Amino acid sequence: MEKEPITVQGLKKLKDELEDLKKNKRPKVVAAIAEARAHGDLKENAEYHAAKDQQGHIEGRVLQINNLIASANVIDVTKIENKGKIIFGSTVTVKDLEKGDRKSFKIVGKDEADINKNLIYFRSPIGKSLIGKTAKDLVVVNTPSGEKNFEILDIKYI
Repeated sequence: MEKEPITVQGLKKLKDELEDLKKNKRPKVVAAIAEARAHGDLKENAEYHAAKDQQGHIEGRVLQINNLIASANVIDVTKIENKGKIIFGSTVTVKDLEKGDRKSFKIVGKDEADINKNLIYFRSPIGKSLIGKTAKDLVVVNTPSGEKNFEILDIKYI
């Protein structure tokens, strides 16, 4: 099994989700199945089928999270010698040279990536173009919406 890098925060988020699934969602769905069974004929019992379907989703996600944790290569950016370069786990502030606005991104693993939270997958076009660069570097990123030009303003290792 290939190890997938993940930040300390990403691993904590997965473990928290797993705990919620096991302690809260799983018992609720088991109770819902038991209650639906008590209503009699299961063939035409929509609540029973919905609860069983939800149980399947929960169990699938539990297995998925367990596999993610088992294959996780946890990288604590605060404990890595960084030499001023952008590395996995860095938080990078860039200036969009066309629009003039500033954006901050954290470079993360596949299962943590969420563009809406400015968490960028390290193998994405922007992630690949930022890794290894230093402050003041100019970066050209080929995105699906065209070429973007950034100046790296700041790099943090938090």
